[in-house]
Amino acid sequence: MQTRDATANEAYQGFTNHECPFYPCHTGVKRAFNCLFCYCPLIAYECPGPYRVYTDAHGLRRKDCSECRLPHEDYRASWSFIQKWLERPMTWGGMELDARERQAARGS
Repeated sequence: MQTRDATANEAYQGFTNHECPFYPCHTGVKRAFNCLFCYCPLIAYECPGPYRVYTDAHGLRRKDCSECRLPHEDYRASWSFIQKWLERPMTWGGMELDARERQAARGS
């Protein structure tokens, strides 16, 4: 068995499940649809979004990532995107995307 870094076969980076009853779950994906990250591993972490924030029935703030196509757009691109953000994961602080951007602009 070859290590991931030694193989030219990039099949581990994704797949498309055409038999899924929810396929395609996100509209607007222009390249090969990657189903590997059906549940995004960044849901609990800071990420570039796009996402909306809502409060659930228990009063907890949650991310709604239904508009995000980043983990699904092309095998290689989505694999690289997820790997990059998981190199230094930062727990999501519950802030809206624009609030984070405003805070970053202020240098806080």
